[in-house]
Amino acid sequence: MNKTLYVGLDVHKDTIAVAVAEDGRRGEIRFHGTIVNSADAVLRLTKALTKTGHSPCFCYEAGPCGYGIHRHLTKLGFECAVEGDLILACTPITHARHFHGHRPNAGHHLAFR
Repeated sequence: MNKTLYVGLDVHKDTIAVAVAEDGRRGEIRFHGTIVNSADAVLRLTKALTKTGHSPCFCYEAGPCGYGIHRHLTKLGFECAVEGDLILACTPITHARHFHGHRPNAGHHLAFR
């Protein structure tokens, strides 16, 4: 049985920073690296992550870069959770807390889903 590999993506216009967390209580959490923001680079990333026998589950925040990566990953058959731009969805109270560092991150969402 394949173990789940949780993959957090920090998406920017030109690059994507990739962090991975192995399944289980003692699973390793590490920075995987930075890739170019292109469909070919994302495909190579998925091949590298599945090569180890893991089943990757992706998560990222869709800000100005949109949902293109989500469409690409789901088309390839991978699970991908996308957080909307949280600044737009905040109420005035939570919006104020956002700037004081109390905003939940994408990895927290994925781990407790």
